[in-house]
Amino acid sequence: MSGDYRLRGRAIIVPGAFTTGTNHYAHAGHPDDTAVEHDYDALYPGIMDEIPARQAELAPPDADPSEVARQIARVVGLAKGQRPFRVHVDPMHDGAEEVFDVGDRIRTEFYQRIGFADLLEPADGSLT
Repeated sequence: MSGDYRLRGRAIIVPGAFTTGTNHYAHAGHPDDTAVEHDYDALYPGIMDEIPARQAELAPPDADPSEVARQIARVVGLAKGQRPFRVHVDPMHDGAEEVFDVGDRIRTEFYQRIGFADLLEPADGSLT
């Protein structure tokens, strides 16, 4: 595979939910299917008020959403070949990091089995 197609060396920043400093739920997407939304609201009354409150209970008091920007700046400042594949900024530790770790391990093993293990390392050339 030509170096032009290699996306190696890219980094993914995965922000968790922050309950202060942002207004996540107010700006999150909303269902187009209002009938199904109504059914869920009837089945789980008040859940959309409870979820943010329960997450706020789990959040450490010093959880700072600007940490996401600091991590982006840190990763961008790293030399090519030194950037991590994925960085999690999740003060609540909701389990996403472990799920991504399993998925990354399975994809890594698959790339190795199909003979494209070279795609798992930073590419030489113009991509950063």
